[in-house]
Amino acid sequence: MLVGFVVVYLLVSVAIGLYAATRVHNSRDFVVAGRNLPLPVVMATVFATWFGAEAVLGIPATFVNEGMVGIVADPFGASMCLILAGLFFAAKLYRLNLLTINDYYRLRYNRTVEVICTLAIIGSYLGWVSAQITAVGLVFNVLTGGFISQNEGMIIGALIVLTYTTFGGMLSIAVLDFVQMIVIMAGLLFIGWIVADMTGGVGTVVTHAAEAGKLDFFPEASTAAWIAFIGAGLTMMLGSIPQQDVFQRITSAKNEKTAVRGAVLGGSIYFLFAFVPMFLAYAATLVDAKKFGELMEKDSQLVLPTLILQHTPMFAQVVFFGALLAAIMSTSAATLLAPSVTFSENIVRNIFPRMSDKAFMWTMRCTLVIFTIIVLINALVSNETIFRMVENAYKVTLVTAFVPLAAGLYWKRANIQGALFATTGGLSTWLLLELLEPDTIWPPQIVGLGVAIVGMIVGSLLPHFVGRPTPTAHPHAGLHHHAAAQTHHVPGHPHRGGDGHPR
Repeated sequence: MLVGFVVVYLLVSVAIGLYAATRVHNSRDFVVAGRNLPLPVVMATVFATWFGAEAVLGIPATFVNEGMVGIVADPFGASMCLILAGLFFAAKLYRLNLLTINDYYRLRYNRTVEVICTLAIIGSYLGWVSAQITAVGLVFNVLTGGFISQNEGMIIGALIVLTYTTFGGMLSIAVLDFVQMIVIMAGLLFIGWIVADMTGGVGTVVTHAAEAGKLDFFPEASTAAWIAFIGAGLTMMLGSIPQQDVFQRITSAKNEKTAVRGAVLGGSIYFLFAFVPMFLAYAATLVDAKKFGELMEKDSQLVLPTLILQHTPMFAQVVFFGALLAAIMSTSAATLLAPSVTFSENIVRNIFPRMSDKAFMWTMRCTLVIFTIIVLINALVSNETIFRMVENAYKVTLVTAFVPLAAGLYWKRANIQGALFATTGGLSTWLLLELLEPDTIWPPQIVGLGVAIVGMIVGSLLPHFVGRPTPTAHPHAGLHHHAAAQTHHVPGHPHRGGDGHPR
């Protein structure tokens, strides 16, 4: 009966996504939902950026094992990423009316910087989306009592998400995010009420967690612990800002104010609501300490699903697994779309600049299928936990793409040479340290970030030896011209004419 209800839920979700796909008429609709989403939908889709497998399964498992200190990356760093993106990046990027965040690197710097950042951003999605697919397989395995293996569940889940994402793109994702956020929030709050009743109330669970030291946020008083703590938080907080899925969700808003408010409110709601699954997982250890203690040793990611299956009524199980699948599908759909759009726009279109909008749509859809296959293979062979897959995903964007983005928006003297020094210096330093000294006191990605910052400053201030220098008097002139031109653009592509030709 439980499996039947979940199957019905999945079919309804796919139907909603395919219905929304009938409103997709061009690449603008497919990538940024026609830039016409109202505030509630923007909030929902921003919330869904992070509320996926790691929020429902990964974070709770890590919290039960390591306590609050172990989850500084997510939800603390992740939610701050969305809030900072809203406060400091959303308005500036929204005005430029770009299709991808990598278009910014081309317009502000040059094609070389664009390609380097594009490849880094695409690479970062491999671990992130793999985490979502891994979680789908885990859910199907638990739901069917092992009848469907985790690997088979991954394949089924990938096919479901691929179906509506391929046809509807961001418009389907946004509509489903709004519906699924309601399911997620209502479902998990209902489960929380049931589980709290089993344990003697919310206060009992919180008190027990505090006495066990799980609510201690700061690490032990040692240099190594603090550096690792700060490094984990910064990786998600800053490394996730130059991401296509974050950019798409924000710039799909109907206007600049909605983009800013949607990002800040969506990130804030995510931070608050991420504690609900943590509460549920820790409460499980009070419901049956022996059973869940053994499960913690085997696979802590199974604690919450097992609690729901064995200690709640059928209706609560349907609500929970429906909410869980809603969360995972919301996140995985957008994170499959983002690298596919990025590759098509910033790699393929650079090779074929006169591509028509119809051909561009087919390119994105074909790339989406190929990337899904690559992600599925990676998920099938990976032994990483869901939380670690997500935490490691954004190291490459932190060392490569963040500094050129922030400096380009806020420092007038930032130029091509500085961007090249930042991207190549940060990336090469991080890779060398990961290969040669991954366990030093300084996390490789933090050293790479430092090198990127120095590279940007030094490269921009030195005489120009590399790249075409940006005019000192008006370094943003090209961007301003581009943004102004959009008031007369032809529908079909945000910065090319309706026939696909550069404007």
